[in-house]
Amino acid sequence: MIEHRYLGTVDYATTFNAMKQFTQARDQTTCDELWLLQHPPVFTQGVSGKAEHLLAPGDIPVIQIDRGGQVTYHGPGQWVVYVLLDLKRRSMGVRDLVSRLERGIIDLLAEYAVPAAADPKAPGVYVEDKKIASLGLKVSRGCSYHGLAFNADMNLEPFQRINPCGHKGLEVQSLAALIGSDQVDMAAVGKQLLTSVERALQR
Repeated sequence: MIEHRYLGTVDYATTFNAMKQFTQARDQTTCDELWLLQHPPVFTQGVSGKAEHLLAPGDIPVIQIDRGGQVTYHGPGQWVVYVLLDLKRRSMGVRDLVSRLERGIIDLLAEYAVPAAADPKAPGVYVEDKKIASLGLKVSRGCSYHGLAFNADMNLEPFQRINPCGHKGLEVQSLAALIGSDQVDMAAVGKQLLTSVERALQR
């Protein structure tokens, strides 16, 4: 069983600490959870993050965190799903988890007739070589936290202030840019994303 938590728009640092505390406190009886939320504008830099990929952050704060990967952006109009799973209990490896998360996003986009694909060399989901969703995970005591970020209907300009995920010149995409903002119901997309991700995890 996976419990869903709808958290609205929440501060990044507060949520980061909550994820760590949840993971440290959980035991073999703790239910897995998916947290759906949005963040105010923030850049997050992974453990191997290089300063050179922060081009011009300006007035957007940069937070150093413990997930893998380089720098990414979170902001309004982007759905974030934090994936709090006991991987040991599920006999699931990190690569399998990444593939399942990517599949959930690809299946969601298929509901909007948007063909998308994963790239085994660069985790995430892409539409015509533009990144529409990023992934970053941390595993502690056999349990995962952090997760995925899906660009639904957001201002993409802040991505121009960084090398997204450490890739110079990588372009990003959003669902709204592909099908029109008037076709994107944020609440509906968030629920669809959770459902699609859970379905992929349970396969």
